Amino acid sequence: MESSLRNHLKGKVIEIIKGGAVSEVEVETSAGIITSVITTRSVERLGLKVGDEVFAAIKASEISIEKP
Repeated sequence: MESSLRNHLKGKVIEIIKGGAVSEVEVETSAGIITSVITTRSVERLGLKVGDEVFAAIKASEISIEKP
């Protein structure tokens, strides 16, 4: 698997909430739990199910840093 994205987190799918057009996929990673909203078609095409090992590829056009 090659990608131009630099931020990849390995994790395990812990929950999938399917909707009509989009679904929420919760992934437990070493950085914590992240939620991805992807099309339900992609969930089905990838055959995603709870317990699957996956990589979350994060693409952000901007990341803000705040200091309290």
